[in-house]
Amino acid sequence: MQDTSKQYDAVIDKCRALFINKMSDYGSAWRILRLPSLTDQIFIKAQRIRSLQQNALRKVDEGEVSEFIGIINYCLMALIQLEKGVVEQPDLNTKEATKLYDEKIALTKQLMLDKNHDYGEAWRDMRVSSLTDLILQKLLRVKQIEDNAGKTIVSEGIGANYQDMINYAIFAMIHLNEAN
Repeated sequence: MQDTSKQYDAVIDKCRALFINKMSDYGSAWRILRLPSLTDQIFIKAQRIRSLQQNALRKVDEGEVSEFIGIINYCLMALIQLEKGVVEQPDLNTKEATKLYDEKIALTKQLMLDKNHDYGEAWRDMRVSSLTDLILQKLLRVKQIEDNAGKTIVSEGIGANYQDMINYAIFAMIHLNEAN
């Protein structure tokens, strides 16, 4: 599991660097997005990955990796929005946003480590396409929970689903990195 932790950190370093660079370009404009808007952005990215996996012809020169990075970063934004709420105007500087990003990813990584312990790193035997399908399934669950005004009877909440999507996307990126 030591390799997984290092590989996980390497993926996050790449995602975090892009997050910081986009904060420099755009500030925290994403802070105005409501959770369903973030969920829809993640859904678009996951649908594009699935399309790339199914279709041989690509008309845009961006592959799966950039879309998985987008899923990870949008999920982290959603986790921040869950905690801080939506605002009318951008309100976080890069340092504040990065601190929140780091806090959310630390919790998400710990969840991964705990689950990996219990599941024995079963994800290593999964295909990237299966991880994509699991992300899409989680997205459909989140959309249903959002449509139910956040209420669940026996299911985990929206935050846990975003964390699972982050971890599935990181696993997919680890697989893609290993394939190259």
